[in-house]
Amino acid sequence: MIRSLPGRMARHQPKTGDQKTVINRRKLGLTATFATLLILAPLGAANAQADSLSKIKERGTLKAGVKFDTPPFGFLDEKNEPTGFDLDIVRKIAEKLGVKVEFVKVTSPTRVPLLVSGNVDLVAASMTHTRERDRAIDFSITYYTGGQTLMVPTDSKVTGLKDLDGREVAVQQGTTLEKNIVAAAPKAKVTAFKDYNSAWLALAQGRVDALTGSLNVLQGFQRDNPKFKMVGELFSVEPFGIGIRQGDAELRDAVNFALQDLWTSGEYTALYRKWFNADPTYPIETWP
Repeated sequence: MIRSLPGRMARHQPKTGDQKTVINRRKLGLTATFATLLILAPLGAANAQADSLSKIKERGTLKAGVKFDTPPFGFLDEKNEPTGFDLDIVRKIAEKLGVKVEFVKVTSPTRVPLLVSGNVDLVAASMTHTRERDRAIDFSITYYTGGQTLMVPTDSKVTGLKDLDGREVAVQQGTTLEKNIVAAAPKAKVTAFKDYNSAWLALAQGRVDALTGSLNVLQGFQRDNPKFKMVGELFSVEPFGIGIRQGDAELRDAVNFALQDLWTSGEYTALYRKWFNADPTYPIETWP
């Protein structure tokens, strides 16, 4: 089952010569967003105390927030059906819980608010576990570890971060990726877009000089576009976790146990090979 929920999308940041003003405004917006979430989080936690795992089993459906625009983690295939690594992981978790799964479309700006408000039971949306986010929601153990890099046209003279001074760089808005590129290339002209597809389109149309993002996500866009290449070294570590409401310990434990079982059974490795054409770089944490 697939369902889309409306969310307030942050507007695409226009190009401007006053980069400092743009970044400062964006930081104020992000700070306000998380301040709001911190106010809402206790309400989400209170609701979670009502035993959401039992409600999921009684309902017979796990409502999972996933992305539809971030290959290979979550995207729409040629039949316009949602697919991807994150979705396969959630399907396996639902299978181990003995329920069906309902996918709800989320984006980077909407995934935490939709979780806190109770519109979804969990979020598996290529989300990096950060200390800031951990103040608003809980996370599962890390189920994927990636890193951030750059993609440019094959004829570009950009070879890494050192070549970005004064150049336009596209990034997804409201993400750790945005913060990382601003810190790693402070003299670059960073333009944030509401989603990966918009950022990718800016690069494909020549409106920016480079696109930055998680390596495996960029490889997903590059797969059918040989006119682009990866350059430079990875300049961040991105531990992805499944988002769960604060205080929802029973569901968090069930998700963690499911992830660990997927690792020990070899099912996780099979899914990883399916989507990344390689063996996992990091094992999933398992407990005796």
